[in-house]
Amino acid sequence: MHLIRPDYTIVDHMISDYAVGSSGWIMTTAFVSLALGCLTLAVGLFRDGPASWLGRIGAALLVVAFVGLIVTALFPTDLETAPSTRTGDIHAISFLVNIVSILLSTICLASSYAAEPSWRAHRAAAFVLTALLVVAFVAQYLTLHKGAPYGITNRLFVAVLIAWLIVNSRWLKASVQERKLRAA
Repeated sequence: MHLIRPDYTIVDHMISDYAVGSSGWIMTTAFVSLALGCLTLAVGLFRDGPASWLGRIGAALLVVAFVGLIVTALFPTDLETAPSTRTGDIHAISFLVNIVSILLSTICLASSYAAEPSWRAHRAAAFVLTALLVVAFVAQYLTLHKGAPYGITNRLFVAVLIAWLIVNSRWLKASVQERKLRAA
């Protein structure tokens, strides 16, 4: 996106800004892809993840994030220099829903891994990733003002989130494969 919109510096533009304009469909597609990733992981966790109530809540919160990310995709943000619109306000609210549901999901899932033998080995790494996500969120929150590098902290949060999703998806896949081997 930086090549498509070089006028948007990474220091003072959130990734949502890329959804505005003629090339906005690319960022919208990225939001939909992230939403589908959350939904797919949630379905997998419901089927084959930790069966504890914390595991179920964590998976359910990923479904909330899916819905929130779809809303984020459908309602582009308002650029900092533009007047506030209802569409931009909806985007901002969905951003908050996404952040809260994802953070709570990571905490619930990391906590649930202790109770499941096939997930127990991942508990420490899950807590480390969760801690990194919380630190990235705090950094993003603390830089949400003019003149701060909020664009960089926004990208950091998204990068850690995507890493968390990928790693947990790989653990889910390994857990399913391990279960199939034991059953054979």
